[in-house]
Order: sequence, then structure tokens, then C-alpha cells
Amino acid sequence: MADADLEAIRAKRMAELESQYSGRGGGGGGPSPEQQQAAMNKEREMKNSILSQVLDQKARARLNSIALVKPEKAAMVENAIISMARTGQIGGKLDEPSLIGILEQFNEKTNKTTTVKFERRRVFDEDDD
Repeated sequence: MADADLEAIRAKRMAELESQYSGRGGGGGGPSPEQQQAAMNKEREMKNSILSQVLDQKARARLNSIALVKPEKAAMVENAIISMARTGQIGGKLDEPSLIGILEQFNEKTNKTTTVKFERRRVFDEDDD
């Protein structure tokens, strides 16, 4: 009997998930754009709340200035800091030098070497021969 109850709960949960994410390829209406926007706003507020609890003002300002120049990198660092805070790896508030240390670690991991290659082509005119 417990297996039947468990299967009923699983089926109900799967139906909820399918109705929630049905916009990806299936019938039915998914969440409306207003609901999606509200969910994104809620997630953004939660992120900002956690970051304001974990970072001091100077570190937060530095992270915001990085977000202006390199939004992908700032998002990666924010997500890493949030996950570190959730797992208890951060004790107290991070100051700016600590944030710089985290940024340097990310730079080492995501260091992209760019090379510039020039290809010279000589154009011969028939008149120069």
C-alpha cells in the first residue's frame, strides 16, 4: 500500500511539473510572462539580499563595477559567493581584499589566452615585374 501511495504522489508531482514547464514543448499554457517576470524579480531580490548580508559595502561596490564591464564573470562570482554562503564556507562579511582573492581564483580558472595571427599576403602587380 505504501508503494501505491508513493506512486500517486509521484504522479501528482510529475503532473504539476509538466503543467508548470509545459511551455517548452507540449500542450497547455505554461506560466504567464507576468509570473515569469515575478519569479525573476523574486530570485534577483533573494540574490541581492544574500549578497548584501555576505559582502561589505566596498566589496559589493567592486562586484557591481565588475558587473558593468563583465556581467558573465560577475554572475559567476555572485553564484559562487552565494553557494559558499549557503554551505557555510564564509564566516562573517567578506571585505574587498577577500573578494579580490576570489576574483583572482576565478581569473586563474577562466584564463583565456588570446593570440593574434597576422597573415601577410603579397599582391603582385603585373606592371612591377
